[in-house]
Amino acid sequence: MMKFLFAGLAGIVALILGLLAYVYLILVPDLPPITAVTDYKPKIPLRVYTADNTLIGEFGEEHRDFVPIKDIPDTMKKAILSIEDARFYEHNGVDYLSMMRAVYGVVVREPKGGGGTITMQVARNFFLTREVSISRKLREILLARRIEDALSKDQILELYMNQIYLGQRTHGFSSAARTYFNKSLNELSIAEAAMLAGIPKNPARHNPAVNFERAKNRQLLVLKSMERHKYITEAQYEAASKERLRVTKIPSFESHAAYVAEMVRQSIYAQFKEDAYTSGIKVITTIDRDEQEAAYESLRRNVLTYDQRHGYRGAEAFIDLPSDASQRDEAIDEFLQKFPVSEGLISGVVTEVTAKLIKADLATGESIQITGEGLRLANAALQAKANRDLKIRPGALIRVMQDAKGNWSVTQAPEVDAAYVSLNAQNGAYRAMVGGFDFNRKKFNHVTSAWRQPGSSIKPFIYSAALEKGFYPSTLINDVQLSSTTEEELKWDPRNDDGKYDGPIEMQRALAVSKNVVAVRILKNIGAGYGRDYLPRFGFDQNKHPINLTLALGTGTVTPLQLAGAYAVFANGGYQVRPWLIDKVIDAKGTVLFQANVAPTPSEDQRVIDARNAFVTDSMLREVVRSGTGAAATQKLGRRDLAGKTGTTSDAVDGWFAGYSGNIVAVSWMGYDEPKSLGGREFGATVALPIWIDAMRHALSGKPEFVRAVPENVVNIDGKWMYIEYQNGGGTATLDMTEPPPVTEPQT
Repeated sequence: MMKFLFAGLAGIVALILGLLAYVYLILVPDLPPITAVTDYKPKIPLRVYTADNTLIGEFGEEHRDFVPIKDIPDTMKKAILSIEDARFYEHNGVDYLSMMRAVYGVVVREPKGGGGTITMQVARNFFLTREVSISRKLREILLARRIEDALSKDQILELYMNQIYLGQRTHGFSSAARTYFNKSLNELSIAEAAMLAGIPKNPARHNPAVNFERAKNRQLLVLKSMERHKYITEAQYEAASKERLRVTKIPSFESHAAYVAEMVRQSIYAQFKEDAYTSGIKVITTIDRDEQEAAYESLRRNVLTYDQRHGYRGAEAFIDLPSDASQRDEAIDEFLQKFPVSEGLISGVVTEVTAKLIKADLATGESIQITGEGLRLANAALQAKANRDLKIRPGALIRVMQDAKGNWSVTQAPEVDAAYVSLNAQNGAYRAMVGGFDFNRKKFNHVTSAWRQPGSSIKPFIYSAALEKGFYPSTLINDVQLSSTTEEELKWDPRNDDGKYDGPIEMQRALAVSKNVVAVRILKNIGAGYGRDYLPRFGFDQNKHPINLTLALGTGTVTPLQLAGAYAVFANGGYQVRPWLIDKVIDAKGTVLFQANVAPTPSEDQRVIDARNAFVTDSMLREVVRSGTGAAATQKLGRRDLAGKTGTTSDAVDGWFAGYSGNIVAVSWMGYDEPKSLGGREFGATVALPIWIDAMRHALSGKPEFVRAVPENVVNIDGKWMYIEYQNGGGTATLDMTEPPPVTEPQT
């Protein structure tokens, strides 16, 4: 008997010695250094902010913030400890009882998990795979002991709470709070903290954005554990368990500025390469959050308004619906993935339709029905005699939207696009920029990259050039076709858009109502070469404009950004300013890597036109919005300090409005990427001006009207401004204020 006993003991001793030998001879030498935790450098993404510190973009493989342990709310820490490691501050990194239970599970091939303290989870997350084996568990224990020797308990918990994966490409609880609840850690309720604390066990299964019910069940376990450990009271448990949580389905930003964020990303990547996405760089832009949001909403609303007044185009696509209900649901889900939601324009598949009803399954998972006013846009497509390409039938892909009262209506994804940009006219800083209707649909930035014909919005620069040649607002120009004042055979005989001609008309009035023939006659007088050579003063690319009379009607090309910078010259009194977006770049430690050094007002070396020229041109642009093609701006905004010009190209391919008030200059544009007419009754005043008005309404809210100082040697005669001194041939002449002003005879 004793023989067997000694043999058994010898076997156990041999097993222990063998295990120890394996640990110290095989595992220990093979352990990785723990510098990854002692010198922790989290991969923090590039983040982009407005001037008022609103997050508008994030770029990196991992969504992560780093929050020091002292700044993590006590509720969040207790939620984690209660469910993951209640004895964390008592053990030395290993809970041996739980560990033995886990090892036994592996031996009998019934893995039960568990045994993983927070320190062991840190070891696993930083150094090991998720392989279930005794050797991996032993390595985990050894690494956990090393980590406990090297770091304090608070340092370990800090690592865990910033490194742990929590689904949706999110690492760390601070980032998870933003991802799932769009809140900071300090704003979380007990219920929300408990839901986040339940994710680490299985980020896929307990992800509240994907599996809310499972996440809710896990949350209740966390709350019960918090109550059991007396971290919360019974009353708090009851309240938290019943709290209705709103989980953000798609990680969202606090402002719609995707085109701005992408511009910044490209700039930062060009300098820092891949480190841009992992080193925690923070970029502060010049964008004003509220102005940006107003511009975004205005552009979206007015594009949809334009699109709907041109009628319903029919379903985007069709799917043959299986007769079996489960197969049909699966087919619809798969089909809808090809047509993502576009900020309020939700894709759906029609399942039932009559002349007065549409039932549809949406990409959001909802099943809805639309009746009454909600069918107005698609009414023609519901009629029995509707063309097959237009007719809505089961299997049709439609877009729907919901109003504030919860009512659904049929809409459609617009084919037309638009752009809006506003700048600080004094120093060129971007205030707002919307590069298109939907960044996710089309990442092309129309503000910076769309070269389009400016149409009549180029005319003020021709008029400004004419002021340098002796013209002034009261100059009479003959508003008749060129062919009527010459016997020459003309290759080009421009016409006014409305087909009306007024004969002799003052230059200021001609600009206000956008007389094409007058603009051409002015350019003919000063010379097309002079007119084109004048444009670079405003930042235009001279090579993108013709050296002929069509220049006066905007047959060259500009970008919306370029046009905004050009109008800034009139707004600021004659200075060219360079648009700029990035105000400050800060690294993860708070060190300022770059600080823009731009003066609040321009210097004289930036002057490109005389102050008198800028003032007089401004006076004519104010008349445009008082009584001319831009009069809707004054009517709807109720201000007297607005100035600007509409622009419409041939066949209404492009619609523009460029204008300003005080130190804010802005440009709006609408058109198709594949150029085609916006419609026979569409103009810059109908498609672009409404965007400008709605955006500027917010930008100017609360701001007093801007009163412009009158430069020296400028006088007002009969409501029109002019120089006292003006150019006359090769020299200058002075107006005799006792005599009527001279009249410049129009040249034909």
